[in-house]
Amino acid sequence: QPARHRRMKPVRNAKLEIRPAEIADIPAIRQMSGTRYVAQENYTADELAGQIRHFPDGHLVATYDGAAVGYCASIRVAEADALQAHTWRSITGSGYGSTHDPEGDWLYGYEVVVDAAWRGHRIGQRLYTARRKLCTSLGLKGIVFGGRLPGFARHHKRFKGDPAAYVDAVARREVRDPVMSFQLRNGFEVIGVLPDYDPSDRQSRGAAAHLVWRNPAVQTAEHDQPHAAGRPAGTVRVASVQYLQRAISDFAEFERIVTYFVDTVADNRCDFVVFPEYFTLQLLSIENAALSPLDSIHKLATYAPQVRDLFQRLALRFNVNIIGGSHPVLQDDERLINVATVALRDGTLHEQQKLHPTPGERYWWHIAGGSGLKAIDTDCGPIGVMICYDSEFPEMARHLVDQGANLLFIPFSTEERHGYLRVRLCAQARAIENQCYTVTAGNVGNLPRFFNMDMHYAQSGIYTPCDFPFARDGVAADSTPNVEMICFADLSLDALHRARSSGTVQNLKDRRHDLYSVRWG
Repeated sequence: QPARHRRMKPVRNAKLEIRPAEIADIPAIRQMSGTRYVAQENYTADELAGQIRHFPDGHLVATYDGAAVGYCASIRVAEADALQAHTWRSITGSGYGSTHDPEGDWLYGYEVVVDAAWRGHRIGQRLYTARRKLCTSLGLKGIVFGGRLPGFARHHKRFKGDPAAYVDAVARREVRDPVMSFQLRNGFEVIGVLPDYDPSDRQSRGAAAHLVWRNPAVQTAEHDQPHAAGRPAGTVRVASVQYLQRAISDFAEFERIVTYFVDTVADNRCDFVVFPEYFTLQLLSIENAALSPLDSIHKLATYAPQVRDLFQRLALRFNVNIIGGSHPVLQDDERLINVATVALRDGTLHEQQKLHPTPGERYWWHIAGGSGLKAIDTDCGPIGVMICYDSEFPEMARHLVDQGANLLFIPFSTEERHGYLRVRLCAQARAIENQCYTVTAGNVGNLPRFFNMDMHYAQSGIYTPCDFPFARDGVAADSTPNVEMICFADLSLDALHRARSSGTVQNLKDRRHDLYSVRWG
């Protein structure tokens, strides 16, 4: 992997946050702002102070462990100014943000910059998302800006110096531009070209693509129907990895495989990805030694710190929340438990222990049951994790939903179809009785030398309640049995809330609290 991706080391208990910039952030912003438009120079301290003071809410800083790693600048402008031809200097007040109009009905984005050590960690994407949330919360018509065309100089002769022809080719995906192609993937549309946007931008030959994102919550005269970029608001995109067990040569190979899957789901703009229970067992193939069941699980437990570190790095780098299957952890140097690591894209780590080890886990591996079941707060709302056999105990799902969870992730590992069906049917039952979504992920393939994990059967799936707003048969997506693949689904939290309040059946509302309850110690 590129060196710039290795320079950032996650910090235990640190968090990546996006918040309004403050005057105190100016030195840090200046230190990383080497990619601005005009003359490619850093902003002066006075320019940054002007930006923040004119419109504090529109100027955002991304921080990790308290240090600034990204910055974006936006102002409000009137539609007449936003959609007509303009230059960077005229629309931004020469970079001071002094043209901010408190009554403006469009949000104008005029800068996004990311610290060099954090490039490749989707900080820009996070800032774009935060800017979109700001636009929505203010009820503005949308976001508009002039997008750089750094690839235009390289293709200048091919397009005879015509930026409009170049922009059209990029929009049709005949040519890739490192900036404009990213912006198109983030839901922006081209409405024209600004030929004299910034004469000092030599890579773009002074030109810019005139781009907009239209707020789907606002009806405009030009667009009778809302223009939704990507997916509707209130929708969460989840991915389940059906993982193939195969021999590997070292931990680096394991990391490459896992990185491939996380990269793939991130490119598909997923909010969550879940891996199977014990999918890390293939790490035992590195030494290729015939171990007893107990020795093998103790050996696997030694990889726990590396596995946690990998998930944390990938969640930060690819901007996706990772439910990292499960892995054995040696507790107090004597007690083995089965633990799911949840690495959130803000850099925080959470754990959920398996409370009910199977008879096979207890007998062969001496796995003990954990304690505690907590919903985990994420940027998409509370979630819960139930590891395999735990999904077969209805009290667990009820306790998580009582805490506010809307999505329950179920990493599992089963040897044959009977075991798989127990997990699947229970996952569907939990979705129906709790009016929530459940997501399962299982292993496929074989590891012949490792007893109790020598064969696998799985058909991973994403399940919904059974009612009119949801997928047919209560299956939002499922995989082909016993084939390595990823399944995806968009899950509407709004539909879930409507079903709970006014669905054909209303399981949560109709519970007889006067007769029974679930109590936890």
